Amino acid sequence: METGKGKVESAPSISRAPLVRDFTDLEAWQVARELRRDVYAVCKVFPREETFGLTSQIKRAAVSVTANIAEGFGRFSYQENIQFCRQSRGSVYEVRDHLTTALDAGFLSKETFDGLEAKAISVVKLLNGYIRATTLRKNSKGVAH
Repeated sequence: METGKGKVESAPSISRAPLVRDFTDLEAWQVARELRRDVYAVCKVFPREETFGLTSQIKRAAVSVTANIAEGFGRFSYQENIQFCRQSRGSVYEVRDHLTTALDAGFLSKETFDGLEAKAISVVKLLNGYIRATTLRKNSKGVAH
């Protein structure tokens, strides 16, 4: 771009989101993976009698979060991707409820609970953003999926 003094300036750079080639590139999946790892770690201190109860339920819900993001990414249509992300978001809320149960039962400290709760809320926010962005892409393409 030419200035009034005969100098040429470069055009302002446009900040773009990193290229997403795989579901593992999605920040929502990455943070959900951290949450899943953290859930597995804290479940190691749950009482043995909870192995087939709360421990199993919370692990399944945490796995469901990342699995649904991955499955949605692999689907053909934007609408299917959005639906799987909504299911993933529901699983995050399930994890949050199980964490509350663990706190109430004395299996988690308040500090550990707060850290996991913050990470779970972060996943929800990232999923909401990804759903919004996917909806915009869907609508801008005029795709009726």
